[in-house]
Amino acid sequence: MTDPDNDRVRQFTVEADGVRQFVVSEDDGGIRLDRWFKRHLPQIGFATVSRWARTGQIRVDGKRADPADRLIVGQVLRVPPGGATPVTKGAPPRTQLTEAQIALAEAMVLTQDRAAIVLNKPPGLATQGGTGTKEHVDGLLDAFAAEGPRPRLVHRLDKDTSGVLLIARTPGSAAFFSKRFSQRSAKKTYWALVAGVPDIEDGLIELPLAKQPGSGGEKMMVDESGEGQPARTRYRVIDQAGNRAAWVELQPLTGRTHQLRVHMAAIGHPIVGDGKYGGPDCFLTGSISRKMHLHARRLIIDHPDGTPLDVIAPLPDHFAASMVQLGFNEADAAALPEAPKAPPREAKKAAAKAHAKQYRKERRGERRGRKSGERGPAGKDAERPAKAKAARKPPARPGAKR
Repeated sequence: MTDPDNDRVRQFTVEADGVRQFVVSEDDGGIRLDRWFKRHLPQIGFATVSRWARTGQIRVDGKRADPADRLIVGQVLRVPPGGATPVTKGAPPRTQLTEAQIALAEAMVLTQDRAAIVLNKPPGLATQGGTGTKEHVDGLLDAFAAEGPRPRLVHRLDKDTSGVLLIARTPGSAAFFSKRFSQRSAKKTYWALVAGVPDIEDGLIELPLAKQPGSGGEKMMVDESGEGQPARTRYRVIDQAGNRAAWVELQPLTGRTHQLRVHMAAIGHPIVGDGKYGGPDCFLTGSISRKMHLHARRLIIDHPDGTPLDVIAPLPDHFAASMVQLGFNEADAAALPEAPKAPPREAKKAAAKAHAKQYRKERRGERRGRKSGERGPAGKDAERPAKAKAARKPPARPGAKR
């Protein structure tokens, strides 16, 4: 049986006992099993899905499945009776774009394939909509969705920041790319012009960030009170125009809001044109543009096909003109040295899991010793409870007070 009204669920069958068999479509490749239910059978709650999985009623290619398992295109998903048939409300209506909007969307394309569309976002165009923001990249994505699923954002750039913006073509590739960004395995390199010249030419900025009170969350600040989120930025001075300005290469090692802008302003060298964080000091005299000079120059990220995606975005006109006026040459930018990386999230999880397993193992040994002590001579038993209690006390955490 097929469902012509639902473009996501390509095929499903209903057996005599009410059990349903679904074939995982290309649009759903790579998503978690619980997300599949939320997408296609939203009337079935997570608790029910978990219970079905725990009791073996949900099967993927005949095998027991966990809600966190990721689906592969072509797999057969067995769903027990309950709930209703797949959602048939259909895909949301496409936005009718004007010829000018379609032309703008197509002009931004740097490269595209079956999994991704890479854009060179111009400055002044928001990534997503909001209060009073009607023109944005997300609203233009229907230009690439004449057939198939609507492309979706997997990361963002500030409105006044230009450069590489990755768009996922399918839900499966969106899950794939999103995981790379969340694990910090994607390498992002920015170019910026900053006021003045940093004393240290190649450095690492480590300053925690938090939302600035009273700004409605629209502005960030350095917060070293212990409440701020850790933020790390690698920077390198490529060239300088006397003491007036410097051309720097930036590599964010974390992904906090406005991180590069706040960090450069915090060390006394705000990004040229960034009045929000640099104030009057960020504007250079003469004919240098007052627009912000921050550009997402390059993105290197794993691709579902196995070959890494490596894209470079040309500078916008105002940035290129300022480079010429300050005497900078793009050819002088050498590769940024490899920055030290924090342990991947998966590695941290594995280490924590191994520690917990070892701790449980030690506790089992203590319990067995305690039980055998209860059956031993009375004279020896008297000392065992105190020893076991001391052994059960977990070791102090680094820096913890006893």
